[in-house]
Amino acid sequence: MGSDYTVLHLHDFTYGLATPALSYIVASIGALLGLRAVTRARASQGASRSRWLLLAGSAMGSIGIWAMGFAGLLGFAVAGETTRYSLPVTILSLLVAVMTITAGLLVVGFSGEESGPLIGAGLIAGLGLALTQYLGLAAMRMPGRLGYDPVLFTVSIAIAIVAATSILWSAVRLRRVWATVAVSLLLGIAVSAVHYTAMAAVKVSPASTATGMVIGGGGGATAASYVLPVVLGASIAAFLAWAAVALAPTEDAIRYDAALLDHIRRRSELPLELETAIPQDYDEAPWSLATFHEPPEPR
Repeated sequence: MGSDYTVLHLHDFTYGLATPALSYIVASIGALLGLRAVTRARASQGASRSRWLLLAGSAMGSIGIWAMGFAGLLGFAVAGETTRYSLPVTILSLLVAVMTITAGLLVVGFSGEESGPLIGAGLIAGLGLALTQYLGLAAMRMPGRLGYDPVLFTVSIAIAIVAATSILWSAVRLRRVWATVAVSLLLGIAVSAVHYTAMAAVKVSPASTATGMVIGGGGGATAASYVLPVVLGASIAAFLAWAAVALAPTEDAIRYDAALLDHIRRRSELPLELETAIPQDYDEAPWSLATFHEPPEPR
């Protein structure tokens, strides 16, 4: 069939089920932290809502999407080759993950449950989710050329759009903790499916072939070299997101406080007019200003 069709043997599960399980756990944790932050955003207004949505997008993007993909890449290997990853492209994939899911959350966070913004935001976040996974694969550095199976490539993008839309739909509707936990476990499956479908679409050919994107070049580091900084970074991000959510008032408490402050503000703005304080018909009133100030007659 010719050398153009020669592909190298790929190992997607070098460490067995350990890396898929790790990917799923990381994706679920990121989804849970992000969704709990969104509950605070829904009850907040203005800049406070924006800050909560930024926190939610950072948690989902960095932990639930990017760190999940990195965990999956730990089990990816090409037979007979030492795979390294470009640091600039890896950082770019992180930025894409955070920015696109944050953009989607900002859209639905300020537009409510309207279907139009939800679909548009889901499309943006879904394409960003897929792009994050393919940028991670494009960061590979080894002698060879990178290509993709067109069918699986298309399927992975479709799954990404559905998964991202589901995340955003959940963000504007879920309120109870246990419901959020259950949905986060399902979203972990969906997000992980995007990564492993993208990995299944990968084809690596020898550098001598004429098709595919060249992934050679020096520099970069092995996936194992990134483990410590990624684990530390993800752990710190998860702790900060958890602490912010845990120490903040609940959604119901935020709404109650906002309603109370609004009530106090409106009461303080009411004009204190004399006719509202003193009865208009002095003859029928049980007392008047005059009798109020006069001492009672001696019995």
